Order: sequence, then structure tokens, then C-alpha cells
Amino acid sequence: MSELLSEASQKPIFEPAAFGLSERQAALIEKARSFGRAVLAPRAAQHDREATFPIQNFRDMHSEGLLRICVPREVGGEGADFQTYCLAAAELGRFCGATALSWNMHVCSTLWSGALADSLDMDAAVRAEHAARRRVHYQRIVKEGAIYAQPFSEGGAAAAGAVPFGTQARKVDGGFIINGKKIFASLSGSADYYGVLCTELKGEAHPSRKDTLYMAVPRDAEGVSVTGDWDPLGMRGTVSRTLIFKDVFVPDDAMLMPRGVYFQAVSQWPHMFLTLSPTYMGLAQAAYDFTVAYLRGEVAGMPPVKRRMFPTKQLAVAEMRLMLEQTKALWFQAISEARPNPSKDIVMRAYAAQHTVMENANTIATKAIRTCGGQAMLKTWPLERIYRDSRCGALMLPWTAEICMDRLGRETLYEPGEQD
Repeated sequence: MSELLSEASQKPIFEPAAFGLSERQAALIEKARSFGRAVLAPRAAQHDREATFPIQNFRDMHSEGLLRICVPREVGGEGADFQTYCLAAAELGRFCGATALSWNMHVCSTLWSGALADSLDMDAAVRAEHAARRRVHYQRIVKEGAIYAQPFSEGGAAAAGAVPFGTQARKVDGGFIINGKKIFASLSGSADYYGVLCTELKGEAHPSRKDTLYMAVPRDAEGVSVTGDWDPLGMRGTVSRTLIFKDVFVPDDAMLMPRGVYFQAVSQWPHMFLTLSPTYMGLAQAAYDFTVAYLRGEVAGMPPVKRRMFPTKQLAVAEMRLMLEQTKALWFQAISEARPNPSKDIVMRAYAAQHTVMENANTIATKAIRTCGGQAMLKTWPLERIYRDSRCGALMLPWTAEICMDRLGRETLYEPGEQD
């Protein structure tokens, strides 16, 4: 598929000078773009067709430093902040949506336990313990290229934050016993560690979201199993099969966040759930870039037949460009505002950005196929895959398109504590 890449994919989605990026940010983002174009694009079609996890992509990311992009610099990482990570992830999403989305699951284990946790309240002793524990996880990534997953969904309301997670942990001497199930578990069977969100049981007390634990469970731990098939519409290379945990023991130092810190993060850092969107920002850009290159007769490996002279094609590209620029502007603003304890307006913009990216990516892909014509339906072209991958975004918890709309409407009309 690499021969079908357009020349536009050699340019960044967000030009550093125009968007005020630092030299270090620009370098990390360019590394992701170059890696995506050279390494991910040639492999994307095969992993999509076969629904196989792109494990070699992740092995190659280790040598490029991309697995450690959000690991703090003092322990060997690149120290990327939230905005930088999102922009780099969007570049990967241009070339392989499934790899970019899976990479998000890995990176969040370091982003959440790193920069995000550092901005939250912990006493000195807890913070020191957390620093020591996370260093172990970070060194696995930096030195060994360990891959972390982040199984979230369970088939109920827990992933949306409405109820406690059904996967549960019981304290025992030296650690915890975990039981439960995670569905749509990206990287299942391929990750070295699963960052499992579970509810700590406390005697006879009713399970509470405040007792959520974030635990790194080794893939080969006794009682861990992967089950079910994986044959979805899109994002096929994520291989998100079901994970089962049956009396799985993990030691105390498996905690990726101290007790109570995950719930604090959910309450104070809502943008932590915006990290799925960069992949779809990249897919939107890819659909647009390919369409322009096709109409100009500039797609490498295809006859140089231009189709840009037709008014209907020009109008379609204009509409795509308008939607793309609107989406980029809102999304960039939202990822730039990520911080602890944001204002209500900032949170509302995050919901709006999530919804806009997830829906517009597929709208742009749909128009791209119609504009490029019948050949765009063939799997030899990337548009067909981009269309299917982009359709999946609006369904993804915890901020599905419907949840974003619900919160935008309700929280616009009601202040906290108000009711009719």
C-alpha cells in the first residue's frame, strides 16, 4: 500500500510554526510521521485483511523511542506532554488506524501514571512509593520494549463511568487476587502487561468507583486467558478479543496508580478520555490527502490521469477541506487546554471535539470514496479501510458520540445540583 501514498503525507498535519509548536515537539511529531509513512503504511492492508495484530510495528517502535514517548525523561523516556502525544498519535493514524489506536492503549499506561498523576494530590510518602513502582514499569518499556495494554470495557455502564468496574480485586498478603472479564480488549494476546481497571472489594462495603485500582497484570500470569473471535467492521488489527481473569494474583507493586488516584484523575482530568481521538484525526487527514492526490493525478503507482477539472470534484474537495479545517481547529484547541480541574467550558469543548472528530472523520472518508469513484471501494486502495476504521470511533467508550451529545445538552442547561 505504500506505493499509493500521496506526496501530502510528507507534510505534518499541524505545521509547527502555524500552531506554535516547540522544536522538541516538532521533532517528536516528525519522528512519528516519518515512521508511520515508512513502516506502518506498507503493512496496514495485510493486518486489516487478516485481522492480525501488528506486533512488528511495536517492536520497531521500541528502537525508534516511540514506546517511551510519554515516559519521563529522567528515567529514559521522551517526556512528551498530552498535546505532543496527541499530535504524534494523529500522524500515526494517517498510515494505520489500528496501530495508532493500539499504541494509544500502551502510551496511556505511561501518560496516566506519569505526567497526569504528577499533577494530582498525593502525600509525600505515597508519591515516593508511586515513583518507585512506576520506575519498574517504565524500565520494562525503555530497556525491554515491553508493551502495555489498557482493557477498559466490560459490556456494561462501568466504562462510561456510571458504575464501579465489574472486574474486582481482593487484597491478600503481598498483593491482590483479580477476577473478572474485559471485552474489546485491544492487544489481547499480544501485550506483555494488561493495565486492568478493577474495583477493590472492602469487606461488606458496597463496591464504589472511588475504590478503582489500576493494575498491571502480566500476560502469562496464571488465570489469564484470551477467548472469542475478532472479525469486526474496522480496526481489525487491534485484535480486541475478550480477556478473562480467574483468581489471578498480582503483587502490590503491580499498581500503576496508588489507591484513590485513578478516581481522582477521572474527577479532575477529563481529557484523559480524549486520547482515542488522535487516531481519527489522522484518518480524516489521510482520506482528504488521498482524494486531492487522486484528483491531481499524483498518486504514485497509478496512471497520472487528472480529474480535477470537473466542478463537482472541486466542490467536493472544498467541502472536505472546510470540514477538515473546522475539525482540526476545534480539536487542537481541546488538546491544548488539557489540564487538571478545567473549567466547565473547557470540558464542554473536549466533548465537542471528541464528537466532531469521530463523526467528521467518517463523513470525510465517505465523501472521499464518492469523489474518487468506484475504484475507491477496492481493498487495493486505502480509502476503503479508512472508511471502515473511521466508522468505529463514534462507538468507543467512555465518550461515545451519544454520550458526548447527552453531556453537552444536559450540562449546558443544568448547573451542578440543579433539577426540575
